[in-house]
Amino acid sequence: MPHISRATRPAVRSAAFSAVVATALAAGLLAATSSSSSASADEVRIHDIQGTTRLSPLANQQVTGVTGIVTGVRSYGSKGFWIQDPKADADPATSEGVFVYTGSAALTVKAGDAVRVSGTVSEYVPGGAASGNQSLTQLTKPTVTVESSGNALPAPVTVNAKKVPSAYAPDGDPANSGSINALPLKPRSYALDLYESLEGMNVTVGTSRVVGATDPYSELWITVKPHENPARRGGALYGSYSAQNTGRLQIQQLAPLAEQPFPKANVGDVLSGGAEGPLDFNQFGGYTLVGRTLGKVTDKGLVREKTRRQAKSELAVATYNVENLDPTDPQTKFDALAGAVVSNLASPDVLALEEIQDDNGAKNDGTVSAEATLKKFTDAIVAAGGPRYEWRSIDPQNNKDGGEPGGNIRQVFLFNPERVSFTDRGKGDATTATDVVRSSGGRAALTLSPGRIDPANTAWADSRKPLAGEFTFRGRTVFVVANHFGSKGGDEGLTSQHQPPVRSSEAKRLRQAEAVNSFVRDVRKVEKDADVVVVGDVNDFEFSATAQALEAEGALKSAVKSLPRSERYSYVYQGNSQVLDQILTSPGVRAGGGFAFDSVHINAEFAEQNSDHDPQVLRFRP
Repeated sequence: MPHISRATRPAVRSAAFSAVVATALAAGLLAATSSSSSASADEVRIHDIQGTTRLSPLANQQVTGVTGIVTGVRSYGSKGFWIQDPKADADPATSEGVFVYTGSAALTVKAGDAVRVSGTVSEYVPGGAASGNQSLTQLTKPTVTVESSGNALPAPVTVNAKKVPSAYAPDGDPANSGSINALPLKPRSYALDLYESLEGMNVTVGTSRVVGATDPYSELWITVKPHENPARRGGALYGSYSAQNTGRLQIQQLAPLAEQPFPKANVGDVLSGGAEGPLDFNQFGGYTLVGRTLGKVTDKGLVREKTRRQAKSELAVATYNVENLDPTDPQTKFDALAGAVVSNLASPDVLALEEIQDDNGAKNDGTVSAEATLKKFTDAIVAAGGPRYEWRSIDPQNNKDGGEPGGNIRQVFLFNPERVSFTDRGKGDATTATDVVRSSGGRAALTLSPGRIDPANTAWADSRKPLAGEFTFRGRTVFVVANHFGSKGGDEGLTSQHQPPVRSSEAKRLRQAEAVNSFVRDVRKVEKDADVVVVGDVNDFEFSATAQALEAEGALKSAVKSLPRSERYSYVYQGNSQVLDQILTSPGVRAGGGFAFDSVHINAEFAEQNSDHDPQVLRFRP
């Protein structure tokens, strides 16, 4: 389940790329499979083209006179139209619909036209073959004849809780690199097989709960299974690698936005009246109902949470990914983020920030200082009624920490000097590691505070290095480690042709987690009951190997696991509410009378966001 930026999302699928995929098919890179159909390539029906597996048995072949009723026309993005054969065969595994890709050619058909199409059968892989995505069977370079207009559309297939299987996907074929492409479709057994058997067909969903808010690309996610892993505030919880939430579907619309604004919805709202239209497959979410008709959004009144203020004797430590904040952002973004720190997070004593960019943002000119960014943000917090935070950070080497080129994102500690003090030790830099020593009083101390943890470790190549700091609260030392682990970029999506999907990014985060865990154990070797709080965007789930490595040998424990399962999330991706941001505590923190943890839901579930992450707060008595 990758967390991938869509800022460079392609708007149009090119015919040239389709040709590349066709060449790959011919070379055996995407092997076409056999089908039970015996139809020739000279005279075929749509179900003959689709076949009984994910790849067409007629891939790369010319077909003529393919008949169907136009069920939808898309005049933007990947341009073309869908046709469906109103006379279905008896095999539930074969789809009766297919997409006709027209590219830059003029669109001369409309819904309800009966057409006859000749063209080339191709398998287009959204995102390219390296993405691991399933392919979309389509007709390219078409010649289209309209035989009549005003025909009734084929009755839509209803997708509902009863119809969608509880199992998500079959296990991939080990002899075919774990691919499910060549496996016979079993639509009554697996959700992905059901959706594939409906690819290109006219489908409908009834009134449905929104589990992924409307995004900047005019799409949202619904579930047709309202009782499947429900999150407390209306989402669908992603609680394990086997809990993919089979009822999720992405919803788009056929009408251009200039003609019809897309509905704005938050998680927990209801798409009343559902949607009806062709079932597509795309790079950003897989199976997508492209609505010819859309219902109305019923607002269920989701509100942004506010955590309670810490007691006088409680230290409040928070973490917040502020999504590439830099001085070129509008003042409204600074004000909104600052207002959330004061109002929703109750002005925590220590706030670890992720994705603070340098003083000119993405301008790639060698600038690494973030002093202007931090001054603008802390001024905004004061203006919002919050404390005058001080900050500590270490500038990275230029373009060495990943993220947006030229942006030089880094972690930063903000702290309220009226409540907590920072212990400055030495002058840390981007390449020098902080270490743990025994102080004259026999307690653990850092050689550099702030300092970076093991920055020369190759686990941190092109990634943010952990920032460690030593704080004092009511006479007690507290060590805080701010993290931003490697992203999930490069991981395959849940709808991958490989099942289970390949999660290649995990290897790096696992090594990063091991380095942080080793540092915490070094602190505890010197001072067994030391208070250590590890925070940040670790880009991984509470049940992942990354989390297990952080917790190894009892050094740390994830605080999110103290919440009821229905509240364990900080991020919503493709309709799955999931954990990416975490706070972990050492045994010393837990032994000091326990703690209160809160994942404060103010962004991830909303169409209007100040960041795509929700912040977390931990309160405890050192």
